[in-house]
Amino acid sequence: MSTERPTPTGPLAPDLRILEERVYRGGNVWSYDPAIHLVMDLGVLEGYPTDTIPGFTDRLIEMLPGVASHSCSRGHEGGFGERLREGTWLGHVAEHIALQLQQEAGHDQRRGKTRMVRGRTGVYNVVYGYSDEGVALMAGRLAVRLINHLIAPEDGFDFEAELENFLRSAERTAFGPSTAAILEEAVSRDIPYIRLNSASLVQLGQGVYAQRIRATMTSKTGALAVDIASDKDMTIKLLGSAGLPVPKQETCRTVEGAVAAARRIGFPVVVKPLDGNHGRGVGLDLMSDDDVRAAFVVAQEESRRGWIIVESFITGKDYRCLIVGGRMQAIAERVPAHVVGDGTHTVEELVRITNADPRRGVGHEKVLTRIKVDDAAIELVREQGFAMTDVPPNGVMVKLALTGNMSTGGISVDRTFDAHPDNVEIAEEAARMIGLDVAGIDFICPDITQPVRETGGAICEVNAAPGFRMHTHPTVGEPQFIAKPVVDLLFPPGSPSRVPIVAVTGTNGKTTTSRMIAHVFKTMGKKVGMTSTDGIVIDERLVIKSDASGPRSARMVLQNPRVELAVMEVARGGILREGLGYDRNDIAVVTNVAPDHLGMKGIDTLEQLADVKAVVVEAVPRNGFAVLNADDRLVRRMRNRCAGNIVWYSLQPADSPERRFIDQRLARGGRAVVLEKTDRGDMIVIKHGKRSMQLAWTHLLPSTFGGTAMFNVANAMAAAGAAFAAGVGLHEIRQGLRTFATNYYLSPGRMNLINVRGIEVIVDYCHNAPGMEVLGQFVDKYADQKAATSEWGKISRIGMVATAGDRRDADMRELGAIAAKYFDVIVVREDERLRGRKPGEVAALVVEGARAAQAAGGVRVRQIETVLGEVDAVRHCVGRANPGDIVVLCVDNHAKVVSELETITHSAQARAHSDADVGDPDLDPKWAENEITRDESGAPQP
Repeated sequence: MSTERPTPTGPLAPDLRILEERVYRGGNVWSYDPAIHLVMDLGVLEGYPTDTIPGFTDRLIEMLPGVASHSCSRGHEGGFGERLREGTWLGHVAEHIALQLQQEAGHDQRRGKTRMVRGRTGVYNVVYGYSDEGVALMAGRLAVRLINHLIAPEDGFDFEAELENFLRSAERTAFGPSTAAILEEAVSRDIPYIRLNSASLVQLGQGVYAQRIRATMTSKTGALAVDIASDKDMTIKLLGSAGLPVPKQETCRTVEGAVAAARRIGFPVVVKPLDGNHGRGVGLDLMSDDDVRAAFVVAQEESRRGWIIVESFITGKDYRCLIVGGRMQAIAERVPAHVVGDGTHTVEELVRITNADPRRGVGHEKVLTRIKVDDAAIELVREQGFAMTDVPPNGVMVKLALTGNMSTGGISVDRTFDAHPDNVEIAEEAARMIGLDVAGIDFICPDITQPVRETGGAICEVNAAPGFRMHTHPTVGEPQFIAKPVVDLLFPPGSPSRVPIVAVTGTNGKTTTSRMIAHVFKTMGKKVGMTSTDGIVIDERLVIKSDASGPRSARMVLQNPRVELAVMEVARGGILREGLGYDRNDIAVVTNVAPDHLGMKGIDTLEQLADVKAVVVEAVPRNGFAVLNADDRLVRRMRNRCAGNIVWYSLQPADSPERRFIDQRLARGGRAVVLEKTDRGDMIVIKHGKRSMQLAWTHLLPSTFGGTAMFNVANAMAAAGAAFAAGVGLHEIRQGLRTFATNYYLSPGRMNLINVRGIEVIVDYCHNAPGMEVLGQFVDKYADQKAATSEWGKISRIGMVATAGDRRDADMRELGAIAAKYFDVIVVREDERLRGRKPGEVAALVVEGARAAQAAGGVRVRQIETVLGEVDAVRHCVGRANPGDIVVLCVDNHAKVVSELETITHSAQARAHSDADVGDPDLDPKWAENEITRDESGAPQP
């Protein structure tokens, strides 16, 4: 931070603006926890910290006093207030305002950090925690508006009104107090949750262990019980048939029917909608026909089905008994919204004073709701002999609502331990009769401490999805922790809530490694959910076909009720965009870190790329494992970020520095998967401390092409390490790897070997320079191995290569140069999605790199051609090849490519059958239609 303190000589411009918003829904590069990331540009304000802007700090604290008490980096209350007066930058101020606004909305958030964007003066990364992402984003936007207003007052900007609107919006989008209480209890037990909609539908747990709640309804709440509770007439009849105390009651659909029912029942009566809730449309203590007629109109407005209940008015206090799992958990006395006269203030003033209580807020955002003065409230005050401008005598209570609902401004008094056992038994029996797992039983009786059968009183209602606020935050008395028995119903103590998660990342090999791991568990009978660049697979079925290596796909897998274990391919882009999408993974696998996607989203170096991929390692808990490639320097360094245990793997020989590094860890009881060379071949060995367990010969694993595809040997070792860390037995790991082949069924688009007219075609996804290097090395070995037994003589290699348009120009040239080392003919194509490039631009850069390598000499390539369309390029490559040749197709859309190869094969077979029928003895159907000539080295010639 600069030490200069310029003083503005004139008005400053309100220049602060948000350039980018990101919501991290899991571990991310900034935080272990969910966070909001705003990229802010200070503009000219970069030159003016808070101490150089006259009056800024005082005006801010006046508008939002809570900001001054933040501890900030000082570590003590008021630390941020000190920073404001000493001078701090406005991006940092925006962070703290966003946190305080969330505090105002009832979300206790204190985590945040602000850092300048590397290489961009005046642009800052502002990162802060959230409970509800919608509320947190609104808080960040309002923070920017407030700062700009303090810099240069904006006409029409009223912060009090803006804050009120923010709080109302927060109340609409945030979890209500009941849902929040359950989630708080779940989090305290390490039960994860996923919000399923913008309201209160939430999944607790993952996969096969998942349960759902909507407010206080749960997965175990019966639909029939909810229907019965919603039908107040049916509820009263069922309770009455069980001998429980209930009021007399009739239902009707007309005004005159209601009046007649009231006369039969006897005044005073209650009129309410059959399917109402929250006390809406309820008329109490009605003494005449006219009262009933007026109340009927109000009730009908709140009724969805038009049926109205008339019932006897039971005098007494209003009690809510909460029953969970058939047991009484809490009782609250509900007192309607009211004020108490002091002999000085008017009713109107008393309401204003009451609403100024900091515990009162809008809707459910705080423990109490502000009293609303509407026509019904004014009329009720008038019935008590007062006008709103009158001054009630000292100690006189003036009601502003008839019902005791918290949502209308009422208060609650905890009576949990005061209730008479007979009353508790009645409430529990009522919940059992209706069949609700969570029920709110509304009692009206003179005194809950006395048996209602003796003192009079009745159950007037049974509520499904009862609110918890009156019990968790009573106005008077001790709070009751009623979320605990609810979570106990869903997850009895000791029962699991999480499915094991294996996360796989790296520059190359992560898709194949993910598939190998999933296959190992599939052979054990597990239902595996997997995300990859090809899509989402649930129990061997591809349910979504797309690039599904991001956090949204991960959440979709964890929501599926069949999933017993999740294997997540985690890409760099998803981490940067939204984080992991979950809070932790039991096992993290990192295959390698190589140049790819550099120059994007601020990731310019390999070290920065490694920091992004290390997020999955940081998400490993203490009892988890990270499976790390000891042959990669940057991956080795990730061990310092892992709270759990490490399983190393290495392809290097026993006398290499990498193996010595591993041996040191093994001496201390560590775990590793290594390759041991013998006269019979290479053996994959799992080591744990001094124990050494032979797993499999590499040449016996189908995915390794007889041991020549060393990159798949490495992938198999990584998969073995992950399975071993998960506690899978040696035999199951061996069986899984031995039955995993790179055919199109098990590994689409990854090293699929397809014979087309005698030509060996390999379909792979290789798209970057490091991947091309290892693929080329495999082609060298495979071609040499094939040439030794080939009936065709010399073997030519034709490669179709391409890369994505969002790579750097240098990376594209390097891909072409490396391809030139290994292929006789290079056919350069382009992806369908150009990612900001012009048609032909990417191909030209790849060709440029290949031609430069060709000109420098020492490479294999003889011809370099461009065919932009993927399917056209496939046809061209196959058409250039003779039987016995090797064609490597680096594809984008593997399904289209494989379909085209099948078409070519079927066409050739059809021609062969047709020619055979004609009886042409000179035609050998194994040869291509357009046979090409070769030079002395075997390379094809035009």
